Amino acid sequence: MKVARRDFLVEVGTEELPPKALRGLAEAFTTGMRAGLAKAALGHGDVLSFATPRRLAVLVKRLAARQPDQDIKRRGPPVSAAFDAAGQATRAARAFAESCGTSVENLQRLDEGKGPFLFFVGIRPGAAAVELLPNLVQGALDALPVARRMRWGSGNAEFVRPVHWVVMLYGRDVVPATLLETPAGNLTRGHRFHAPKPLRVTAPTSYERALRERGYVLADFAARRELIRERVTATATELGGRPLISAALLDEVTALVEWPVPLAGRFEERFLRLPREVLISTLQDHQRYFPVEDSRGRLLPCFITVSNIESRDPSKVREGNERVVRPRLADAAFFWDQDRKQPLASRREALDAVTFQAKLGSVGDKTRRVRALAGEIAAAGNGDRAAAERAAELCKCDLLTAMVGEFPELQGVMGTYYALADGETAEVAASIREHYLPRGAGDDLPASGTGVALAIADKLDTLAGIFAIGEKPTGTKDPFGLRRAAIGVLRILIEKRLDLDLQRFGARALALVRADIERIASQTGKPTVVSSAERVAAEIYEYIMERLRAYYLEGAAGQAASGATAMTTEMFDAVLATKPASPLDFDARLKALSAFLELPESASLTAANKRIANILRKAGESPPLEIDVGNLREAAEVRLFDSMRALRDAVSVATAQREYGNALGRLAQLRPAVDAFFDSVLVMDDDPKLRANRLALLAQMHGLFAGVADLSRLPG
Repeated sequence: MKVARRDFLVEVGTEELPPKALRGLAEAFTTGMRAGLAKAALGHGDVLSFATPRRLAVLVKRLAARQPDQDIKRRGPPVSAAFDAAGQATRAARAFAESCGTSVENLQRLDEGKGPFLFFVGIRPGAAAVELLPNLVQGALDALPVARRMRWGSGNAEFVRPVHWVVMLYGRDVVPATLLETPAGNLTRGHRFHAPKPLRVTAPTSYERALRERGYVLADFAARRELIRERVTATATELGGRPLISAALLDEVTALVEWPVPLAGRFEERFLRLPREVLISTLQDHQRYFPVEDSRGRLLPCFITVSNIESRDPSKVREGNERVVRPRLADAAFFWDQDRKQPLASRREALDAVTFQAKLGSVGDKTRRVRALAGEIAAAGNGDRAAAERAAELCKCDLLTAMVGEFPELQGVMGTYYALADGETAEVAASIREHYLPRGAGDDLPASGTGVALAIADKLDTLAGIFAIGEKPTGTKDPFGLRRAAIGVLRILIEKRLDLDLQRFGARALALVRADIERIASQTGKPTVVSSAERVAAEIYEYIMERLRAYYLEGAAGQAASGATAMTTEMFDAVLATKPASPLDFDARLKALSAFLELPESASLTAANKRIANILRKAGESPPLEIDVGNLREAAEVRLFDSMRALRDAVSVATAQREYGNALGRLAQLRPAVDAFFDSVLVMDDDPKLRANRLALLAQMHGLFAGVADLSRLPG
């Protein structure tokens, strides 16, 4: 039977929603609606999302009027228990019939292989969509990622912002419902100033057009975003430049306006003497303006703001924005001049008065630990140890400057400028900014060798310190950014091809931290309980390795690093079993394993390694370290022994030189001998000498492969 279909619209109108969260809220609302419709088995067409500062809305095209009917087949009690000796229905039979909404006489007796049972066989009519939609929408709203919900007025409803209206239309009919203590209707609201009166929505498909033509609202977030990009670009072209449009700023501006009107403004040219990042931060992060640069990448003394109103006198709006930005730029210029009156290095002692973490000491303590560690890392990587130590001394000093106090996002950046002004080398100065890199997924890595050493040292110190005091991340709580720090270390080591012993330097960072913890505890008289160094070092290594797992499995790095065969968790575990000290070594093993798995011999040898691991585990005895050639009785075991002996030295050399692909390629030649061995040799022979000798043979073969990865952990 053909089911009727109509379009469905739901809109929740609110006070201004948080701009940085708007896009995520809209996507989550749409996702929740799709999931709810799928769970309710309500067929539909396209699902469209709308979001503005004052609304979240979803339009579902061609939504089925009701659920499909469901065939029901419920099994009840056995027939032997459903009727007594006289053939009368027992209490069990009557209760089952009642639960199915029928009588015992209407139940069927069916045998599905376990004897005859009572069954209810029928059809459950599908529920009407209008009956299901209120709960479905409420469920989607309840699932929105809102950190803290608020209540308003005297009601008990909770949402991200107070709700003022709700629209729910199925076709042209209002869906009777009350959401968030607000009755649903067909009245929406347009722009707060251009169209303050309620607007009637006659049908879901007319919603977007009605808001655009009568309400001065562009409801489609993506379309509004693209329009802002186009108009801002056109305005910048008129100014003789091009706009700096970051994705985050574009999203935020889109979430702040319903009727975007770009306007150009200017500021005094004297402010162009400020560092580029200061100007951009002032205009972009603090004012939500788009900076403009010329064809050579030099900033122009102008900006573009996006107004949420079509003013009758745009010059007044422009003057207002220029008036607001002027004092901010003047403050920045004052900070710039004041900060340079004293060298950056003069602030080092004051860092001792800034707490990093109560149990780990001050920022000054952290700086001294990082200095020691960065110098050792630089030396291990054939870098400039003195430069790394000097950079570490200065890397946190800009935290005490007036500019960073006003613009925290410029930490590191201003340190670089001030260090250059003080006559520090370009490498030392650059590393002050670089030691914070990467700040997030996809961010740049340090470019200089000193920056690499300093970035690794700073992140390892944070990891070691927080783990040492037992404050490691749990669930979604990671106040010190340890996940970001661990992934940052891994990205630097792998992508910069730096072969650093992570276990060694993790232990060194931990030793420096523990010394400070003990000193602080003795000074304060408040001892800190710290686990053994070995245990904490193991925890840190395991934590970093789990981040490495995510780096490969969840990112493009997995495909790129692992080569032809897509990385799997089993491949990762096979390499992890060898506990590589260096992430770069781990990467090399993973690539070699990926290439090996493309070989035709890999499946047989993987299965053999799994079999060997099982045999050795179940044997209940430790095999001898050496093989007794005199006890090799079968031709197949002699052949395997000879094949291994012929390859052993070459494989050992290749493994020692980290030519893992070469090692596994040679070991692939063992396949015929391995297959013949398992086809004709009984490992667990009754003769204890033969059994022990064959176990030793298998253990040595397993050890050859384990020099690269533990193949027994792979499926097969």
